[in-house]
Amino acid sequence: MGESLNLNMDREYIKITFPDGRKKDFKHGTTGYDIAKSISPSLLKKAIAIEIDGSEQDLCENISSDANISILTLNDNKGLSIMRHTLTAQVLAKALKNLYPNVKLAIGPVVENGFYYDFDLDKSITIQDLPMIEKEMKKIISSGNEIEKKYLSKEKVADLFRNKNETYKVDIIERSEQQGNFSTYYQKNTDFVDLCYGPHLPSLKHIGPFKLTKVAGAYWKGDSKNKMLQRIYGTAWKNQDDLKKYLNMLEEAEKRDHRALGKQLDLFHFQEEAPGAVFWHPKGWTIFQNLINYMRKKQEEAGYLEINTPEILDKSLWQRSGHLDKFGDNMFTTITEDKKEYAIKPMNCPGCVQVFRQGLRSYRELPYKIAEFGKVHRYEPSGALHGLMRVRAFTQDDAHIFCTEQQIEEECIKLCNLITNIYKDFGFDQIVIKYSDRPEKRVGSNIVWDKSEEALLNTIKSLNVPYEINSGEGAFYGPKLEFVLRDAIGRDWQCGTVQIDLNLPERLDCNFINSEGNKERPVMIHRALFGSLERFIGILIEHYSGNLPLWLCPVKAVIATVTEKCNDYARNVFDLLNNNNIKTEIDLRNEKIGYKVREHSHSKIPIIIIIGEKEKSNNAVAVRKLGSKNVETFILEDFIKITKNQIKQP
Repeated sequence: MGESLNLNMDREYIKITFPDGRKKDFKHGTTGYDIAKSISPSLLKKAIAIEIDGSEQDLCENISSDANISILTLNDNKGLSIMRHTLTAQVLAKALKNLYPNVKLAIGPVVENGFYYDFDLDKSITIQDLPMIEKEMKKIISSGNEIEKKYLSKEKVADLFRNKNETYKVDIIERSEQQGNFSTYYQKNTDFVDLCYGPHLPSLKHIGPFKLTKVAGAYWKGDSKNKMLQRIYGTAWKNQDDLKKYLNMLEEAEKRDHRALGKQLDLFHFQEEAPGAVFWHPKGWTIFQNLINYMRKKQEEAGYLEINTPEILDKSLWQRSGHLDKFGDNMFTTITEDKKEYAIKPMNCPGCVQVFRQGLRSYRELPYKIAEFGKVHRYEPSGALHGLMRVRAFTQDDAHIFCTEQQIEEECIKLCNLITNIYKDFGFDQIVIKYSDRPEKRVGSNIVWDKSEEALLNTIKSLNVPYEINSGEGAFYGPKLEFVLRDAIGRDWQCGTVQIDLNLPERLDCNFINSEGNKERPVMIHRALFGSLERFIGILIEHYSGNLPLWLCPVKAVIATVTEKCNDYARNVFDLLNNNNIKTEIDLRNEKIGYKVREHSHSKIPIIIIIGEKEKSNNAVAVRKLGSKNVETFILEDFIKITKNQIKQP
């Protein structure tokens, strides 16, 4: 009798576990609404969605088994993302329908700090149209309409959108392997319905302040063979202050755009004949070489050996390494007259392994650290290219450490200390590390995974920097760390990586002779600090708004004369400075000194040396630093000593 009662209870009730560990029984089929209501009326009012066992769901979803849950509000980042998703899918899309009845809707996902919607319309939407669209969106939001979720079969949902002539929605449905339970969201009191995975807000009352920011073009499904659609971007926040702060950041980011500053400072350019590849000008190439020289010095001090491997390798090597299967669509390949197929390397790793494999390596040689400034090529869709930040040809500061299982932790600690110290040299003090551990599908033994994960976790704990754990998001061949830098205006950039590889040594038959005289697979640690040198330069330009640290600047100073009578003395100063490795330019033009100062300040040359009769008579220089209106006078010999010290590489 007792057992029968318990079975009935099991069928009638489920156990819900809250974020603080508390547990409570609820009726089978309970919803997020029911749970929020049971906690407090205020939470029910603020609740917008529910997280069930790590999956975000609508408040109306029935819960049919024991679960860990969390009620989401706009105070959560996840809740904010749901609000943005609802805004684009239910409000921006409907506003476009109201204003342009013939528009065909495509997709409207969330992106970092905002959202966009892709649509097909004969009329070209411009930035001037956005205020009108915003006005219509605000009108829709003011209704406060509830949003209702319904599940439909594949046949019914396809008919629904076919009748509405929404060809892009129909394309999504027909290409889907899903056969039933297509989620649709209806805006009550209207005829608007959208196809979406969700979740969405329970009503439009929860939508916060927003702003449409720009328009762009985008191929359907990102494929240049498909039709070019129009795209509207926007951002939304939980309150007006957050929105204002973000818009101010966007305005500041526009001023710092590395593409505009690159042109202004004569650093680089791009052109149609080489999409996604940089034409470096002398000043930009000097910055590039300064970075390499800096990293080369740091690597030598840390015991790395520098190598260089071919850019073009036989396709068979990429097949053995596994890169062809995974990155084949993004690789540039060619077939020669003798019918051999080659690929331009998208990564440096397989070539590096070939260097390690030459000859028998002893355990006494481990850890064996080899570094390469390797040029790689990866195909990116033309619409994804973005200055130095997203290119097709770039140089990676790759390094690979071959070590024993026992050496993993010690090497990871050394490596991560090197990475964080280097970032601080470039002015990045706010660093977050993202740690990703084993996924369900993986290679390698659990014993080595245990050691690898423990090594990475112990490493980041020893650094005393913030870190996040992304459970199950490691690569199939090993756990990894990602280093995220915060720049001067609060943007985050993922740069460095530390990746333990339990796969490539096996695939490419990489061995060393252990202390017992037997062959053993090494553990391979991939490491990149800058990542792409091109991208890191772009980040630096925007971080410093073009005012790079003095040691990194391609030109340290410019001499500007007041009158022609000072030209001979100015030439002598010019020669002295350059002979002391202080890269200096000279401006002897017959222009007013104020004009010269403004022009060279616009070019962001760090030091402007003004030479007039007084400086000539006293064997001195008058110095004005970029960003300052003060002029200091130095004896020339003292100025050279001070500046030589200031331009020293960290």
